[in-house]
Amino acid sequence: MVKPTSFYPDPDRTVLVVVDIQERLAASMPEEPLKRTVKSASILMRGCRVLDIPVVVTEQYTKGLGPTVDEIREAVGTFSPIEKMAFSCYGEPAFRQALGALGDMRSNVILCGIECHVCVLQTTLDLLENGYCVYVAADAVCSRAKLNWQAGLELMRQAGAVIGTTEIFLFQMLKEAGTERFKQISKLIR
Repeated sequence: MVKPTSFYPDPDRTVLVVVDIQERLAASMPEEPLKRTVKSASILMRGCRVLDIPVVVTEQYTKGLGPTVDEIREAVGTFSPIEKMAFSCYGEPAFRQALGALGDMRSNVILCGIECHVCVLQTTLDLLENGYCVYVAADAVCSRAKLNWQAGLELMRQAGAVIGTTEIFLFQMLKEAGTERFKQISKLIR
C-alpha cells in the first residue's frame, strides 16, 4: 500500500468524498454515532467550501437506500451524487471519472461517511492502491456496531491512511490563525 507523503492534507491537492450518508442507511445507525457523523461531515463540507476544496458525494443504490440526508444536502449545496452499486466508490466508473476531472493535482482524498467498515474501508483501500493519499475523519464515519467502526479505522490505518478528525484536518489545511478563512472555520466548529 502507498503511505501518505504527508500527515497534512494539502488544500490545493485535496478533494473531500462523502460516502453514502443516505436516509435508509442512516436510519440503521445508532443514534449518537449517527448524530456525530452527520454533524462532523457537515462541518467538514462547509470547511472545505471555505477552503475551495471540491466535494464529491456518493449514494449506494439510491432506489433502495434513499437519497442523501437533508443535513448533508444543505451543507454541500448544489450537487449531483454519484450513484454506485459497488461498495468501494472507486469501483464505480463515474466516481473515477469525477476524480479524474479534478486533475492529477487532486491526489489527497479526505473521506467521511457510512459505513466505516464497508464502503469507507473499501474505498480507502482502493484509493491507496491507486496512488492517492487518504485521510479519514474518524468523527465523520460510523457503522452499526462500534466494533466494526473501530476495526474499519484500524484496518485503514494499517493500510496507510491517516486517521484524524474533522478539526484536525481543517486546522492542518488552514496552517495559521488570523485569516478570514480561519475566522469562518472557527465559527463552524463552535
